[in-house]
Amino acid sequence: MTELNERRGRVERTTKETSVLVEVGLDGTGIVDVSTGVGFYDHMLAQLGKHGLFDLTVKTEGDLHIDAHHTIEDTSIALGAAFREALGDKSGIRRFGSASCPLDEALAQVTVDLSGRPYLVHTEPEGMAPMIGPDYDTTMTRHILESFVAQAAVCLHVHVPYGRNAHHIVEAQFKALARALREASERDPRATGVPSTKGVL
Repeated sequence: MTELNERRGRVERTTKETSVLVEVGLDGTGIVDVSTGVGFYDHMLAQLGKHGLFDLTVKTEGDLHIDAHHTIEDTSIALGAAFREALGDKSGIRRFGSASCPLDEALAQVTVDLSGRPYLVHTEPEGMAPMIGPDYDTTMTRHILESFVAQAAVCLHVHVPYGRNAHHIVEAQFKALARALREASERDPRATGVPSTKGVL
């Protein structure tokens, strides 16, 4: 069984478009040190670390002179890979987690299964504002989740049944995601071994 102080993941990813370093500790206290050059995305990653109680370091340098797409995408890929590494063999974890988080008029509902099988279901209110701040395209939220899920190998359902303000809609998703991931990755004191009848996740 992996010891608590070893539940950490570290991923470096370098392409012609970006250079990314992500470190995540699942059993932390929510200490966050994030810099991607995309202000709103930094704010969302800070929510993930704080509300998940994950110690999270993210350092990304990307081709922001083009746009924020590659920077956000590649960071999300590295984040998912680091999260999967930190989970180890998943022995003794709860595996499933869910959370609902309101933010003023918006509500986000998130359920996750650390299943080893990537799958995403994602719904948001129609007619959202296309941008938050100068460089966050609101269509990127789904792509962030897609990229994370693909690398973390988790099943993730994210549903925002209502909301009006785009900032609130997206932030509520990250807060609920943090809480759901925290629950799913926590140790279950009654559990032994991997939480699957297959014996592996």
